[in-house]
Amino acid sequence: MDAQRLKHSFAQVAQHGDAVALFFYADLFVRNPHLRDMFPIGMTGQRDKLLRALGTIVARVDDLQNLVPFLQQLGRDHRRFGIISEHYPHVGASLLTTLRHFSGPAWSDDLESDWNAAYTLVAKVMLEAADEDALNRPAWWNGQVVGIERRRFDISVLRVQPDRPLPYAPGQSVALEVPARLRHWRYYSMANAPRPDNTVDFHVRLVDGGPVSPVLVRGTQTGDRVRMGAPIGTLTLDESSGRDVLLVAGSTGLAPLKAILEQIAGRPSPPRVHLFFGARDRDGLYDLEHLHKMAEDLPWLTVVPAVSDDTGGHGFSTLLQSGALQFGQSGQPGQAGQFGQFTGGGDDVEHGNLSDVVARRGPWTGHDAYVCGSAEMVRGTVERLVELGVERERIRLESFADAQR
Repeated sequence: MDAQRLKHSFAQVAQHGDAVALFFYADLFVRNPHLRDMFPIGMTGQRDKLLRALGTIVARVDDLQNLVPFLQQLGRDHRRFGIISEHYPHVGASLLTTLRHFSGPAWSDDLESDWNAAYTLVAKVMLEAADEDALNRPAWWNGQVVGIERRRFDISVLRVQPDRPLPYAPGQSVALEVPARLRHWRYYSMANAPRPDNTVDFHVRLVDGGPVSPVLVRGTQTGDRVRMGAPIGTLTLDESSGRDVLLVAGSTGLAPLKAILEQIAGRPSPPRVHLFFGARDRDGLYDLEHLHKMAEDLPWLTVVPAVSDDTGGHGFSTLLQSGALQFGQSGQPGQAGQFGQFTGGGDDVEHGNLSDVVARRGPWTGHDAYVCGSAEMVRGTVERLVELGVERERIRLESFADAQR
């Protein structure tokens, strides 16, 4: 198998864009009409996922150390779609037909042999991982919504009761499916550490045009059912570290960091923790009241709210920027050290891009950092922390594969 030849071949095929995935699925469903019901009615997002997954596999084809974990997760993740070993040859046949079609005169016996070898390897690793996973846990968990808080028009907090314990580490995520959007799975992070009653909270923000989030935010009622895939993700607490902790959350990226915060609170001797919670405007700081209460109760916690689009502070801006305003248990300015700090009260928050707010409250070189939010926010914050001297290996962010077929 010639890795460079495969990469060159895929690069040529990928130039045809969405037509590649359209051809692949048309061929797959014509040959195997019984497979159509395993996919969502609307296939636009599915086609994007196919091309992304193929691109990742080909890019790592000569880097098995990174390719194998990706394929193993892909295999485990496919269990919730009902994919079994008998389906893999059908997919392989349509994939080769698609590659042959878009390669044109460049297609050769050697290239076909390379693609056959590559797909055989991919299928083997995925199937082995799926089979091993099936020995330890179900393909999905059934859950019932037992509580709903609509924090604002586009954000809801859902509490779900699984039908059996959901073993996860704080910071991880699960894919959710709702009956109104069958076969559309979207990842959401648990917003709490595991509880004795096994309930889990999800912070869901409505995404315009999204197939799942509008249902969860606006259409879900107490008693509704959901399905949850197996927990995955790498944004988890380094329990071996004795360093202080920096948590940086943008909007509903707060969810996994709140779970980590609860985990830290269960330690006999928690480290100092700074939590920065950012949004575009004040209304976007949807969980501020609860964070305020946490800061009152936890002497080692400092919460810093920040907004990027609002201009100027109101009343206490000088104190806010200096970090001198602290809130005690009564919610009034109190003594530092007696209770956790909450730099911002009422209508007053820090102003600026979240990475800038974090930077001016540093230095953070002695901390472990955990960052979650939009891709743009995460990139900007990580680069800023590195510029400030924080080692990359001490910055954790979510890196699980969006392995939704």
